[in-house]
Amino acid sequence: MAAQIIDGKKIAATLQQELLERIQKLKEKGVTPGLAAVLVGENPASAIYVQSKIKKCLELGLFSETVRLPQDVSENTLLQRLHALNADARIHGILVQLPLPPQIRERIVIESIAPEKDVDGFHPVNRGRLQLGEETFVPCTPAGVQQMILRSGVKISGQHVVILGRSQIVGLPLALMLAQKNPSANATVTLCHSATKNLSEITARADILVAAIGRANFVTAGMVRDGAVVMDVGINRVEDKNSPKGYRVVGDVDFARVGEKAAAITPVPGGVGPMTIMMLMQNTILAAERRL
Repeated sequence: MAAQIIDGKKIAATLQQELLERIQKLKEKGVTPGLAAVLVGENPASAIYVQSKIKKCLELGLFSETVRLPQDVSENTLLQRLHALNADARIHGILVQLPLPPQIRERIVIESIAPEKDVDGFHPVNRGRLQLGEETFVPCTPAGVQQMILRSGVKISGQHVVILGRSQIVGLPLALMLAQKNPSANATVTLCHSATKNLSEITARADILVAAIGRANFVTAGMVRDGAVVMDVGINRVEDKNSPKGYRVVGDVDFARVGEKAAAITPVPGGVGPMTIMMLMQNTILAAERRL
């Protein structure tokens, strides 16, 4: 039997309607949530990501501002711009598009964003709150994964979740989120990485398998048990001479073959990606609500 497709676009559209109601309530109180995006350099992928985020702001009726800085900008100049955004009452959320050029220390930049405006959830204060199970801004991609699982009717509590990848952006925060003792989590979580022994044996025991390892088609059918739920976070370009662009985008999971065994699976594209942007919007709205 073919797996149920967990449609990120459809779930994101439902969430967008919920967010529009929250935005309307804020506007009735004279508040328009505002997001500032900081883009350093001319990285094409980064520019596309920022553009898509600002486009969604406009679609939802949020205030948005894009700060564009040259590739050779000094760290001090960038920090000055961030301090100004911290003090700007129109701005409720700030994101700095990564990666940054080599002359700028990523850690210093992230720590310079006011925690109450850190809608990416990367600031050490918000990371600490996440680990403690306190109210905070949750990183957008893990939040999107969790929402997709829940909104698909998949039970998380008591399930064995295996996460492939231990990045600070996806794997580690998602492990913390799903292991917490609350109705939306409460799972037994195994976090795997490149040095994990007997990897296929571990993944084959997963009720829910999350692939965030950054390698095209890494997860094969032999690594997945029958009836598992598979969440593919990977975005990889592979050569495709039949495509006008010369490539196509695939995930970390061999979608066709794993889809024959899994109970449910996310596609790439059209899976986790749309939810990541929507969770950024939700964090921005939440930042505005908290300021009331």
